[in-house]
Amino acid sequence: MLQQRFLKWLHQRFQYEGINVLKQKQVLVFLYQQGYLYVVLILITFIAGVNYANNLILAFCFLISAILCISFYITFKQLYALKIEVVFPEVGRVNEVLPLKLILHSPDQAIKFLNFKIDNQFQHIAVHSQQQIEFNFQPPQRGKFKLPTLQIFSTYPLGLVRAWTYIYMSEPIWIAPEPYKSENELFSSRSSGMPDWDEFYELNQYKQGDSLNAVSWKQAARGQGLYIKRFEDHIDQETMQIDYHRMPADEHEVKLSLMMALVDECEQQQRVYQVTLPHVEIEQGVGFTHYQMVKIKLAQA
Repeated sequence: MLQQRFLKWLHQRFQYEGINVLKQKQVLVFLYQQGYLYVVLILITFIAGVNYANNLILAFCFLISAILCISFYITFKQLYALKIEVVFPEVGRVNEVLPLKLILHSPDQAIKFLNFKIDNQFQHIAVHSQQQIEFNFQPPQRGKFKLPTLQIFSTYPLGLVRAWTYIYMSEPIWIAPEPYKSENELFSSRSSGMPDWDEFYELNQYKQGDSLNAVSWKQAARGQGLYIKRFEDHIDQETMQIDYHRMPADEHEVKLSLMMALVDECEQQQRVYQVTLPHVEIEQGVGFTHYQMVKIKLAQA
C-alpha cells in the first residue's frame, strides 16, 4: 500500500507534459557511493579534533565539509533549469525500430555532464547549449506500448553527490501489427490491367495495329466492315476494399497483419483504399494522415 502511494506520488511529480523545464522540486539530491565514506571521514576528523583539541584537525574537518556542501550545489546546478523536449512517433509497428529523441537546452553556456538511463540503455553525454540524443525500442507486440521511465542524473564534479530526476511519459504509443504478405488473392477486387469483357461500351472503326482479338466478327460477317469492340474497365477506378472478414486466416492477429500488408501496398501504389474492421469502418482515402489513422485503428482492434 505504501509502495503504491509512493509510486503514484512519483508519477504525479515527474510526469512529462509538453516541454519540461526542471524546477527545484523536480531535482532530487543526495549522497552517492563514495559520499558516504566522505561523511565518515568528516565525522572522524571532527571527533579527533575535539578530543585532542587540535585546531589544525578541526580546520581540515571544516574544509572538507565545505567541499561537500559546494559539491551539493554544483551537482544540483547540473540539472536545475534544464529544458527537456521528448519527441516520439504517434504510432509504431511490431518488430520495427521505435525512436525516442531527447532535445536538451541548457540555460547557460556551462557544460553539463549528464547520464541518461532508460530500460537497459545508458548514455553519458556533455551538454552544451543544445544537444540531441536518441534511444531505440523494438515493441514485441501490437497494442499499447508504455515507454519506460527515463532517469537523468549527474555526479559531477567529485562523485560524492548525485542529483537526479525522472520523466514519466503520460501517453502510450499505439503499435500497429507487423505486415504479413500472403500469396492468396486478398483484395475484394483487384485489377489485372485487362478489360472486363462483360462491360461493352461502344464500337470503333478498325485501325491498322489494333488487336484482332477485339474485332467484332459479327459485324464483319454481315458485311458491315471491321470494327473494334471497346470495353470500359471499371476495375481500375474502384476503391480497394480491405475487409477484415475476407482475410484468409482464422487467427485475429494474422488477419490484422494481412490487412497491414495490404494497406502498405496501397500506400506504395498511391491507390485509394477503404478498411473495414469488426467494430469500425474507415472511409476511403490515401496519404500520410490517412495511413497513420489506419495504423492506429489496426493497433486498437
